Order: sequence, then C-alpha cells, then structure tokens
Amino acid sequence: MRLETGVAPVGDSIEVIDPATEQVITRLPSAGPEDADRAVARAKASFKTWRDVAAGDRATLLRRVGAAVEAHATDLARLESRNAGKPIGDALGEIGMVAATFAYYAGAPERLTGKTIPVPGGVNMTFKEPMGVVALITPWNFPLAIASWGVAPALAAGNTVVLKPAQLTPLTALELERTALEAGLPEGVFNVVAGQGSVVGERLVDHPDVAKITFTGSTAVGKRISARAARTVKRVTLELGGKSANIVFADADLERAAAAAPSAVFGNAGQDCCARSRILVERSVMDDFLDLLSTGVASMRVGDPMDETTEMGPLITAEHRSKVASFLDDDTTVVARGTAPEGPGFWFAPTVVTPNSPGARAVAEEIFGPIACVLPFDGEDEAISIANDTIYGLSGSIWTENGARALRVARALEAGTLSVNSNWSVRIATPYGGFKQSGTGRALGPDALDYYTELKNVYIAT
Repeated sequence: MRLETGVAPVGDSIEVIDPATEQVITRLPSAGPEDADRAVARAKASFKTWRDVAAGDRATLLRRVGAAVEAHATDLARLESRNAGKPIGDALGEIGMVAATFAYYAGAPERLTGKTIPVPGGVNMTFKEPMGVVALITPWNFPLAIASWGVAPALAAGNTVVLKPAQLTPLTALELERTALEAGLPEGVFNVVAGQGSVVGERLVDHPDVAKITFTGSTAVGKRISARAARTVKRVTLELGGKSANIVFADADLERAAAAAPSAVFGNAGQDCCARSRILVERSVMDDFLDLLSTGVASMRVGDPMDETTEMGPLITAEHRSKVASFLDDDTTVVARGTAPEGPGFWFAPTVVTPNSPGARAVAEEIFGPIACVLPFDGEDEAISIANDTIYGLSGSIWTENGARALRVARALEAGTLSVNSNWSVRIATPYGGFKQSGTGRALGPDALDYYTELKNVYIAT
C-alpha cells in the first residue's frame, strides 16, 4: 500500500481515525461538487469506448482486477482492519470475497444474452444494454466488500462507475482504484471520489449524467436518495436497514443454534444490516437456550483487531457507541454481557437483553451494535407474527429439525434472504436484498446484472 500517514490537509479534509486506538491514520482532501462533476465527466467519456470493448476482453480485465486484489490481500486487509476496526481474520475474509466477486462477474460479459421471441410476421429479439454512468454510494461497515458488489457487475455489464465511499472508511476504495488501474482497467472507467455524503453523494444523485444510483446505508437516508433520484427518473437500487429475526424452535439443535447466535449478531460489532438482533426462542426451551447463549457471549474475545484471535473489534465512532448504549434503558433487562477493553478505542461489550415491555426500542429499532434482544414465543404462528412485526425485511434464520416447518416458516417470513439452521446471509452466486423498507433491487448472483442493464426490445418484420 502506498498510503501516506499524517498528510497535511489541502482545504477541507477528511480525518481518518482508527476506531481501536482513536488515533489519526491519515488526512485526505475532501472532495466537493466540482470533483464529483469531473469524475462523472470522466466516466461519461469512457463509457463510449468501454461499452464497445469485446465481451471477452472485458472479462479478462475483470479477472485481472480480481487477481490484483488477491495479490494485495494482506495489505488491503490490514488497511481495512485499521480503518474500520475489523478483526484481521474477518478483514482477510472480506478481501478474499472482493477478489472472488470480480472473478465471478468476469464470467458475465460473455453470458449477458437476450432472447428471441416467436411473434407473428417477424422476429423479436431482446438485448441487455448498459445504462451508462453508475454511481455507487457505499457504507462504512463493510467498505470494500460492498463496493465490489456494485463495481464488479456494473463494469461487467458495460457501465462505467463513480464510487463514493463512506467518509469514515475511504482508504481501501482509493486503493482499489489504484489497483484496478495497475491491472489494466482503462482510465475513467472506475473513479473514486472521497467526500461527505451531503456534498458528493447528493451531487451524484442529482447529476443529470448519472443513470443509476446504488446506495447501501440507513433506511432514512435511502428514502431521501430515492426521492431525489426521482427528479431525473434515475434507476435506484437500495440496500437499507434490517431487524432480522433468529427463530429457534424447541426441536432445534439448541447447542448448535446457541453457538452460532453470538457471531450472527455480534459479528462486525453488530454493525451489520443482516445482524440477527432479535432472537426468538420457543418458550419451552427459553431458559436452556439463554444458559447456552450466555456461556458463548462470556467467552467472546473482544480487543485488538490486529490480533488473529480477536472475534469482535470496536464500534466505528464515539457517537455511534453512545447511540448503541442508549438502547440499554428501563425497557430492557441485561441477561448476559461479555467483556471489552476500557480504552482508548470505541469499545462496547457484547450484550444480551430481554424486553420489559412490548414497545421496547431494542425490539423495534435497528441498533446496529452488539446488543441482542431475546423474546419468547408459543408456536409457529406466533413466531411468524413476531418476526414479521417490523418495517424491515432483509434477512433471518430458522432453526428446526422439521423440514416441512422450515419451508412453511421460510415462505411465511417477509424477508429477502433467509437461512435454515445457519446464520449466513451472503453468497456471491446468490441474490441478496430485502423486502419492505430494507430496500429495492438485488445485489450478487446473476440477478444483480438485471439492475445494471436496460432491456431493449427489437422487432424485425420478415
């Protein structure tokens, strides 16, 4: 990595902080609207040639980008770990996923085909055409991984890209831009602009030459982006908040379910839209499950992200830590709590609570931190009712040894990404996205390409 630390700011600057130490990693110039305009202009100019690059050549370039990411994986993971506070093992896994995502979508250009449709009097054909300039606005919780979910399919489909990373975690995105250029990606095809969302992000949403916006972040911001994008009828993909349910039936393998539950909500310090922060347990096994869960929470290793044995790092900022702490109020009872360093760093111990009232904030609102709320239920219907009682519908889990029940409940849950006897939500080859106010559109898998192309219909009279 060629990142310089302690760079003197030029005008407005972004101060990048290590959340585990509270020390400044670097200072970067903060982009303004004119920088966004220049990036869009570069992408627009490059689109004219990029869309016409032969499918096989485009595939080769994407494979080279993936291979270059893999070659720099250790350095990128260390940078991600420092900037986002991730345990180094998690960061390495995420960078591996970035490389694999580019490799997966390298197979797309030569398979992005339309259809021939029998019609009277002629021949009808469909084509999947690139949209143009795609702007990606990505979050701080999985900085490079989520960026790759948009960059790779957008480029594979023949679009050019402007990426605005989160202001808190821009470093690996900037390195990805350099890496892609070194791998042979033509200049202007992929552009990174680091700045404030209220400045750069809004300019990209408003820009008349941006054809598509992909945003990952909070539901509140997603609503504002969707409204602004409507002014120019931009295509929009949104991956927003979640309040996922982890449903444990009495016939489940309780030891396995309880052992998996901590990582399902405390992974990435709970800063995960897919976090199973509502654990629903059938009442007859509630006490047994809580005993097992408490043991797992107590043993979680929270500390230095660069230590390979660390399982959970700090929260991203002091302000976010205060917000998470506000959920521990009179409406909840703490039933289990792990340990965390006292500081420096934005630490918060993994915590399990039970609600004291049906309207407890910990039950209804997205916490985005390491707090799990456990609720009892009686029977399948009540489990489904509680799980669906939310504005969100991103992901969730079902733990049962009854295959018919697993399928019944999965079909009844209002969520886009579900797992049975597992808490894993994301796989490169399968679609990922939410129902309700968890967003629109899908990332990953072959379906993602539909959200980076326009479908053109051509009829030829014969």
